[in-house]
Amino acid sequence: MMLDRIRTLPAGARSTFVWALGLLLLGATFALPPLAQNQAYHDFADKRAWLGIPNFGDVASNLAFVVVGVVGLAFLLGERGRILFPDRRAALPWMVFFAGAALIAAGSAWYHLAPRDGTLFWDRLAMTVAFMSLVAAFVADRIDLRLGVAYLLPGLLAFGVVSVWVWAASDDLRLYALTKAFPILGIPILCALFPGRVTRFRFALEALLLFALASLFEALDTEVFAALGGAVSGHTLKHLVGAAAVWRFLAMLRRAKAGAP
Repeated sequence: MMLDRIRTLPAGARSTFVWALGLLLLGATFALPPLAQNQAYHDFADKRAWLGIPNFGDVASNLAFVVVGVVGLAFLLGERGRILFPDRRAALPWMVFFAGAALIAAGSAWYHLAPRDGTLFWDRLAMTVAFMSLVAAFVADRIDLRLGVAYLLPGLLAFGVVSVWVWAASDDLRLYALTKAFPILGIPILCALFPGRVTRFRFALEALLLFALASLFEALDTEVFAALGGAVSGHTLKHLVGAAAVWRFLAMLRRAKAGAP
């Protein structure tokens, strides 16, 4: 297989291959026609209010992101986190990732109170923080700490902000879609080509599969709501499963041992 051959190359050549794939993905994105926001997206299945909160299920389910985000930050700032990351620079992308998870809760809850493009902006902005910092965390662990933290982390976060701004300004989702593609495609490749100290492919695969399941629930929002007799909607389940995916990355860090190869 091609990846088996690439794995035998020097680290610098493997890094070049990863950069080339990233640039190819960026070029392919611009080769596609503009992708506009479908306004039917804002029409969610579960519109029930409770305790005076509209769309209660889709709003309240975001608490799961608060829980995993806060627990993740507490782990990193606690004794076990300091032992796992004696060089605190290595912990920074993970801190941003779990902070991003908590921000998703705020942005998504705000959006679901009154679904429209204007509020969706904040939801998507928070998601790019989580997506982009996750890629930087894997690069820092598997390729180069300084590259991941000093360059990729701020660069990818800026790219995420720009992608959401471009969508808001021109109704073109291509760059925003790329922020989702980077971790989905990039993390398995990084795991295949480079050894990790704290990152493990099994946990990453479980998390990515959960993200895929969350996307499926999102796409089948109305169908899931009908199939479950109106108990819970697909979009509400999307939030819960998405938070479970973030939790798998926390489980990965908890299982890692300081100094492990």
